[in-house]
Amino acid sequence: MTRVLIIEDDTQLLKALRINLSARGYQVLTAADGATALATASRNPPDLAVIDLGLPDMHGVAIVEGLRGWSTAPIIVLSARHAEADKVDALDAGADDYITKPFGMDELLARIRATLRRSAPPTGVPTVHTESFTIDLAAKRATTSAGDVRLTPTEWHLLEVLVRHPDRLITQKDLLREVWGPAYDTETNYLRVHLANLRRKLERNPSQPRHLVTEPGIGYRFTP
Repeated sequence: MTRVLIIEDDTQLLKALRINLSARGYQVLTAADGATALATASRNPPDLAVIDLGLPDMHGVAIVEGLRGWSTAPIIVLSARHAEADKVDALDAGADDYITKPFGMDELLARIRATLRRSAPPTGVPTVHTESFTIDLAAKRATTSAGDVRLTPTEWHLLEVLVRHPDRLITQKDLLREVWGPAYDTETNYLRVHLANLRRKLERNPSQPRHLVTEPGIGYRFTP
């Protein structure tokens, strides 16, 4: 049973989320503040976390960072904040998706399903070697000369799309649709944030990437 941790201080919304997810076969854990959430996650590591940014004791981004420090479980952020900077901060901290309030329950459930699909281990994919890093996509393992590198589920999905098509230019729109879905084909900031994180983790010189290359205004290319 997939375990989902919901972190939300709105008691009515928290109850609605718990009921809807439980009815669909998820094991649901809940928390109304950040301290309880982090303690709950440490005792019962979730397969996915849904985090509200506006919590009474700490900012939701701090919880994202706290979870991401030891877990690769997918994270979906909920917030009434619509500013691009808030989205970038959450994604940069390690969130995999961002939903603004108000939202439809069906949309959230679809996002959860899609995020869990992206985090599932792929099968039948090769090990990819470059001069800077090695990627075993089947095992979800990335290594550099410094050792193993932890990647988030979204970073894995984005990297997989690129390395499956070496030396091929993949447009921003195609990447966004493949990784986040058709409703996100203009959210180019998502790509900037996650590609920057991948370069920082994998490239020898992130400011001058050798393998994860940007084609300005068009898209991205993986060069072995």
